[in-house]
Amino acid sequence: MSRTPTSRGKGQPKKDLAAEAFAEGMRLVRANRALAAIGFSTCRQEDCPDSPRDGLVRVDSNGVLHVHPTRRAEPVEWAWAVAHAVIHLGFGHVPAAPKTREQPDRHALAARCAVVNRFLLGFPIGLTPEDLPPTYPDGDEEQLAARWRRDGTPAPYERCGTAGGEPDQLLVPWDTWKGGRAPDWQLEFAHALTRTVATAMDVAGGRRGSMRGGPTRLQPWERALSWFISSYPLLGGIAAGITLVADAELARAHDISVAAVNAEAGEIYVNPLRQLDDEEWRFVLAHEMLHAALRHGDRCGPRDPYLFNIAADYVINGWLCEMQVGTMPEGLLYDAELKDLSAEEVYDRIAKDLRRMRRLSTLRGKGAGDILGAPLGSPRDYVDLDELYRRGLSHGFDLHQQLERGYLPGGLVEEIRALEHPPLPWDARLARWFDEFVPRPEPVRTYARPSRRQASTPDIPRAGRYFPPEEIARCTFGVVLDTSGSMDRTLLGKALGAIASYAEARDVPAARVVFCDAAPHDAGYLPVTEIAGRVRVHGRGGTVLQPGIDLLHRADDFPPGAPLLVITDGWCDVLRVRREHAYLIPQGARLPFTARGPVFRVR
Repeated sequence: MSRTPTSRGKGQPKKDLAAEAFAEGMRLVRANRALAAIGFSTCRQEDCPDSPRDGLVRVDSNGVLHVHPTRRAEPVEWAWAVAHAVIHLGFGHVPAAPKTREQPDRHALAARCAVVNRFLLGFPIGLTPEDLPPTYPDGDEEQLAARWRRDGTPAPYERCGTAGGEPDQLLVPWDTWKGGRAPDWQLEFAHALTRTVATAMDVAGGRRGSMRGGPTRLQPWERALSWFISSYPLLGGIAAGITLVADAELARAHDISVAAVNAEAGEIYVNPLRQLDDEEWRFVLAHEMLHAALRHGDRCGPRDPYLFNIAADYVINGWLCEMQVGTMPEGLLYDAELKDLSAEEVYDRIAKDLRRMRRLSTLRGKGAGDILGAPLGSPRDYVDLDELYRRGLSHGFDLHQQLERGYLPGGLVEEIRALEHPPLPWDARLARWFDEFVPRPEPVRTYARPSRRQASTPDIPRAGRYFPPEEIARCTFGVVLDTSGSMDRTLLGKALGAIASYAEARDVPAARVVFCDAAPHDAGYLPVTEIAGRVRVHGRGGTVLQPGIDLLHRADDFPPGAPLLVITDGWCDVLRVRREHAYLIPQGARLPFTARGPVFRVR
C-alpha cells in the first residue's frame, strides 16, 4: 500500500513543536550581539524544580534560564521572554555571589521587570506580549520599589515578568563546581553594548560593510563628505547634518547635471553617473554646502532667482579657489575680476547682460539654478534651519581658526561673522518701527486742574496732568488690511495682535482701520484693545488696496503725519503710498513691487 509523503512512518519520531519554536526564539536572541555576548545557559528539563509552572522563563543568578519544557509559544514570544531574562542579568538584578541571599520582595521584583520592559520598548527583540502596559513610569529600580512599597504596586505592573504569577528572578549561591570567580553579568553586558555601538559606528562610517561583514568601498562623493567631517572643521559641522542623495533616476527627472542643494531639506542631490575624482567632489560638495549655510535661497528677495544663483556661484567658486578646497571641475563659473564682491554686488553687475547670463550653467546645468526650493524626495521632519546652518558654520569657523587650517577669504569671513548676529524677529522690528514713527501722547500740566495726588497737603498748590484732545488726535496710525479670499487667518491674528499690543504699550488711544478687498470699507477709529479682539472683517473678494490708501490720504480727520501699516499676503495691486508706511506680509511671500518702506515678514 502506497504512503503519501505527508504521512509519518511507524518508527519516525513525533515532532516537538514547542522545542522547535523555542529553538527559533533562541536563534533570534543569539542574533543580537549584545545579548549573545552574555554567557547565559538554558535548562529545559521536565524535572527542573526552578522552571515556572505558569510562565515561560525564570532566570537565576548563576546565569541559567529555566524554561518551561512543554509550553507552546511563538518564536517571537520566546525571543522576548528570553531577552527579558538575559537583561535581568545585564542590569545586575540577579548578581552572582557564592553565598545565600534573601530573595527580593514582590515590589522589587515588579520594579525590576518594569525597568527591563521599558528598556525593551527601545531595544526591541521579538514581540512584546499584548497584555503588558504600553508605558512605564520613570525612575530606576530602587526608586520604583521604594515608591511602590509606600503606595502599593499598581495592578498593571504586578505581573509584567516572564514567569506568570511567580517571581522570574532567583538568587542562588554560585556553583563552586563550575570553578573560578563568580561572573559579573552587568560588566559583560556593558562591554557587549560598547562593542555593538562601536561596530554600528564603523558601519555608518563605511569602515565595515555590515554588522558582520568586512570593509566596504565608499563612493567618491561619500568619501568627499567624510573628508569634511574628519579633516575640514569649517564645513564639518554642516557636512555632519547634510544627507547625500545619489539617485540617477531622480537626477535625470530633475535635470541635475552634477549636483544641487535644498537647504530646507538638508539634502544635496548628486548625479552618480557623473565621473569626477575625489578632489572635484570635494569642491562640488563645499560649493553646495556654502549655498545652504549662507542661505542664498532666502537672500534672493525680489531679484531673479536664477541670476542670483549665478552671482552666488561666482562668489563661492572664487572663495573655494582661494581656500584651495578640492579642484574646480571644468565649466564652472569663475572670474578673478569679481573677487571680494558680495553676491548682491555681483548680481548688480551681471544683470546688465541678461542674454549672455541666461546661457551660463550652474552645477545643475545650463539655464537652471542649483539652489532648490523644495525637497525632491518624500517630506521629512524640519528643524530651525537658520539656527542649524548658522551654528554649524560658526562652530566650524572657530575650529578652523583654533587649528590654523589655512587661509580664508575676507568676504567669506565677513559673511560668517554676520551670521553670528542673526536679524531681529519681525515683531521686535515692528516694535522699533512703532517707537520711531508712532508718537506717544505727551501730557500737559496746568494749575487749572489741580493734582489729586497731594491730598495730604492741600495747602500746597500743584499742577495736574492730563492729555488735551489735540494731543490724543495727533498720536494715531492707520491700518490698511487685506481681507481678500487668499488672506490667511493666522497671519491676520498675529499681525493684529502685535499691532494692538505695541500701540497699547505706547498709550495710543485709537487707530484708523480700513478693510480692503474689491472695495475699501472704512471702520473708522477703533480702540487699540479692540483691533485684535472685536474686528469684524468685511468682504472676501479680490485684492485692491490702493483705494483704501487713497481714502486715508484724503481723510480730513486723519493726521497728515500719521504712518500707515499695510497687512497683505502679497497678492495685491501695485501700491503708491505718499507718507511713512510699512508692510506686514507672510514669511516667504513677495510684494509685486519694490517696497519703499520696511517689510516685516510674519512667521
